[in-house]
Amino acid sequence: MVDMTRSDAAVVDEEAFSVRRTIRIDAPIGKVWQAVAEPEHVSRWFGRTELAGSGVGATGTMTFPDYDVIPLRVEEFDAPRRITYRWNNDDALGSLPERIDEATSTVFTFTLDEVDGGTQLTVVESGFDRTSDPRANLESHRTGWELELDKLVALVEDRT
Repeated sequence: MVDMTRSDAAVVDEEAFSVRRTIRIDAPIGKVWQAVAEPEHVSRWFGRTELAGSGVGATGTMTFPDYDVIPLRVEEFDAPRRITYRWNNDDALGSLPERIDEATSTVFTFTLDEVDGGTQLTVVESGFDRTSDPRANLESHRTGWELELDKLVALVEDRT
């Protein structure tokens, strides 16, 4: 069994310009996979997610209240173990581009592993060195992953 607390904080790696958080969820891997890979489920805990198609290459948007529409694309899809999204979510920009900007976008990957009685979920977001203010964006997204993944845990464990 993996020895970890349920609510490990997100960690910033300033050398790799990435944010990582690993959590344990008391739910089967299939249920956690739905929550991170199916737009209707992602929309329940993260931003309103809409994708045209499924799997690698699916494109769409993620929308948060009081924030711009964020372009989104699936980069990797290995059900039910790993999914990677690319998005333009640069907090320091006044407005976001309507489509993915390869030069400034970041990627975030959810990796799921079965553990005794549940699922270990790790998210890693990288590419902050290409954003307008790498250090500010790292800190903002570190905080964001803590808030959002806590909502995911409550949802899939059926807690309010």
